[in-house]
Amino acid sequence: MTASSFAMPIKTSQETWGAPLGPDSKRLLLLGSGELGREVALEAMRLGVEVIAVDAYENAPAMQFAHRSYVANMLDGSALAELVSTVEPDLIVPEVEAIATQTLIQLEADGWRVIPTAKATNLTMDREGIRRLAAEELGLRTSPFRFASSAEEYRQAVEAVGLPCVVKPVMSSSGKGQSTVRSADEIEAAWTYAFEAGRGDEARVIVEGFVAFETEITLLTVQSASGVHFCPPIGHVQVSGDYRESWQPCGLHPETLKRCQEMAAKVTAALGGWGLFGVELFIAGPADQAQTVYFSEVSPRPHDTGMVTMVSQNQSEFALHVRAILGLPVGEIELMRPGASAVILAEEATETPKFSGMAEALTVPTSQLRLFGKPKAYKNRRMGVALALGSTTDEARARAKACAEKVSVIA
Repeated sequence: MTASSFAMPIKTSQETWGAPLGPDSKRLLLLGSGELGREVALEAMRLGVEVIAVDAYENAPAMQFAHRSYVANMLDGSALAELVSTVEPDLIVPEVEAIATQTLIQLEADGWRVIPTAKATNLTMDREGIRRLAAEELGLRTSPFRFASSAEEYRQAVEAVGLPCVVKPVMSSSGKGQSTVRSADEIEAAWTYAFEAGRGDEARVIVEGFVAFETEITLLTVQSASGVHFCPPIGHVQVSGDYRESWQPCGLHPETLKRCQEMAAKVTAALGGWGLFGVELFIAGPADQAQTVYFSEVSPRPHDTGMVTMVSQNQSEFALHVRAILGLPVGEIELMRPGASAVILAEEATETPKFSGMAEALTVPTSQLRLFGKPKAYKNRRMGVALALGSTTDEARARAKACAEKVSVIA
């Protein structure tokens, strides 16, 4: 199965670059060195790119094999600007949300290349920015929403949107601070949780009306020199806004898929630049006919649900991202077999995590493991992922979950 694309004349990069650590190397500054950043770094290194990994703590996954690494507070604009001046990268590649995005905007204005663009990084870090772009500027269908900066505004927003509703900080990641409010006695607790988990200088939340969707998908969308390309849609399960399992393909009515691709192409083009975007969409209505598509969120970087592509596609989302940001042709994106992923979580906090059960886990047919090498664990931290293939997505999902369940993170 080959994914679709909107064809454009191929304008490949004519640049040359030397070996890593040499005077003519292509330097990629990776801002965020977790499990997704690690895979981006690997793919960049396979193409001879020098990788400099940055994170807020030592020995983050991508740091463990990058050419160089730095520990830095990426929300500190002065520190970030100084780091860029020191490294002199050809590409600044944000892989987390917690970055001083105004500094990225200034760096881009000064001539540094931010992936995909500083605008994209700034807007998507803030749910308010991306929601207003999608709903108000691009006219995309979204759930009803309101923003609030105080408890009083929040109560008014909930009243306007109605119950049930979803409450999220405008700045957070991995589902932190997200709640579904179904009754009046849950309203205050949701505000407190969102307030405590949000990032940024001021408390601000988005209150979203509940969409009764049939399916939630991620449509990996690649903006590149060779046009815009789409991976087959990925279905996924989230718990409190954080991904737990994903599978590919997620079957959609042909007209529904067309609507999803048009929406994804529109929002990613507005954000600009080259790279892979994870576009999250809600699909509502009967599956045997053209369905209603709602825009939810977009990440201007590889998406956690897209880890399934490490086994299901001929090119993973990480390989596609690196090709695109280097100005290389993306080529064919092929689904090799139905695949699935299931996360491996820590059940408790520990300074010295250990793993057990890998041998038994790998007896599950077609299974693979990716243990991320995070130096510390806390409750429900994602420490690894199980991957599997199947003749159907149901079989692949069952195998991935069986594999993940056999691996334990122990203190």
